[in-house]
Amino acid sequence: MLRIALKMLLGDRAKYVGLIFGITFTSFLVTFAASYFAGIMTRGYAPIDENSTVDVWVMDPAVTSVEQTTNMSLQALARVRSVAGVQSAVPLMFATADVRFPDGRYQPFQVIGVDDATLIGMPSIQDDVMPSLLRVPDAVVVDAGGTSGKLETSFQSSDQSLHGKLDFDAPTRELTTGDELLVNDHSVRILGQSQGLPRFPPRPLLYTTFSNATRILPPERRRLTFVLVTAAPKVVPEDLAMRIESATGLRARTSAAFKSDTVDWFLVNSEDVGDIAAMLTLAMSVGFGVTGVMLYMFTNENLRNYAVLSAMGATPRLLLTMVFAQAGLCGLLGTGLGLGLCAIIGQLAIMAGYPFRMMWFTPLLGAMTVILVCVVAAALSVRPVLKLEPSQVFSGR
Repeated sequence: MLRIALKMLLGDRAKYVGLIFGITFTSFLVTFAASYFAGIMTRGYAPIDENSTVDVWVMDPAVTSVEQTTNMSLQALARVRSVAGVQSAVPLMFATADVRFPDGRYQPFQVIGVDDATLIGMPSIQDDVMPSLLRVPDAVVVDAGGTSGKLETSFQSSDQSLHGKLDFDAPTRELTTGDELLVNDHSVRILGQSQGLPRFPPRPLLYTTFSNATRILPPERRRLTFVLVTAAPKVVPEDLAMRIESATGLRARTSAAFKSDTVDWFLVNSEDVGDIAAMLTLAMSVGFGVTGVMLYMFTNENLRNYAVLSAMGATPRLLLTMVFAQAGLCGLLGTGLGLGLCAIIGQLAIMAGYPFRMMWFTPLLGAMTVILVCVVAAALSVRPVLKLEPSQVFSGR
């Protein structure tokens, strides 16, 4: 009987293709939306990923993510270093500043001040530039931070006068080694561009040492944003985090826990979560609409065949199995095609710089959605079959 059910399905090519298309679209859109959201969340905790050697992040007790921060007094650094089990503790500063470009334009940057001695927090620099050169006074490294076109300055030197009229239509080029920027009326020189991870939300980044950042930024009583802690050998980071919290009263989180905190913060506070939810709702609505309508039409047009089978002794359970077998075959093929299409387009999205990351749960979410769509569509379309009377075959209906 299952063979007959599949032959019935494959015999109507138009509706069969329509069913496959609806399920493929559902599988693709749900998986793509979930992978896109996973990519956004990955970029949200990019500063943590950049510092993979850090075991524990120490911060103000009010800080719950790497995105929304407040600063601490420098005394916190000494207090953390005094805790047993801490092998090293270095400062990390996050700040925001308006940076004036050589042609007179300005651009808001996130300023990241790394430890002068160890340069922990500084990603690798393009063109094999030595990171140690960052210790030169007023040396900075810039990074696009996931943005596009934010590091552009006028190409011609005649267009780069701070005293002349700005020509915003002049040809531009990317900032490069040797260009001078103006930060809070302090002139700094670009050492190069770093190879840091893209951020979410995207923003240009300016890396420098902690002492340089303190000198060029406006005076502020509290400058320390995080203390990056490396645990001593044989010390468990989770235990060290609890020990730091108990001894200092600050908030201490392992890198893995701080990533989870940041994701939770984005889930609660980011408007992009609503956009992803809308995309998932659209995908499921299209899936229910196309799959449900096509399967219902297919079943309704084959009522005569089901009536014949019922008259020959097929039980309602067997007819139900046939309908669900048809939906199951379409679901299996559509899921595979949708996941394959998502993988291909996702790779193109990555090459184009979009935040796409297909994690283990994203194909699972797509498959579960397809199962739900197929079950509901089959349940709706099977009702006429179960209510069908075999006598309808002989009454000419």
